[in-house]
Amino acid sequence: MFHSAPAGTLNVTLVEGKNLHGEDLVGKNDPYVELWLNKDYKQRSETVQDNNNPVWNKTFTFQINQGSSEHKLYFKVCDKDKVGEDKIGDGHLNISEVFKNQELDTWGDLPAKMGLSSHGKLHFIISFTPSM
Repeated sequence: MFHSAPAGTLNVTLVEGKNLHGEDLVGKNDPYVELWLNKDYKQRSETVQDNNNPVWNKTFTFQINQGSSEHKLYFKVCDKDKVGEDKIGDGHLNISEVFKNQELDTWGDLPAKMGLSSHGKLHFIISFTPSM
């Protein structure tokens, strides 16, 4: 059961990625991550060159409106190529606990097709600061 969120700021720190699935035939990924609560406002990390275990340590902020029912953080990891990009994986986290003043320090999985294997995982630290 979801409760509506209070107004405030959601802070999402993208710490690192582990064991990102290699999309390139040669070398390692050049991964970046897109984050969103709704598709109208996506944020994107920097690209980390040639690394399947990237470290970003980047904090993103999302303004939460009073009564918001957006309780999932969606993420997609892509491999930046010279021409275009390849999707490494995507997933989401239920973040409703952070609206109860609980910091969330967790890993989000990037399941492979049909969930039979993993394309890696991302480490997030998520907190919420209510508006005064």
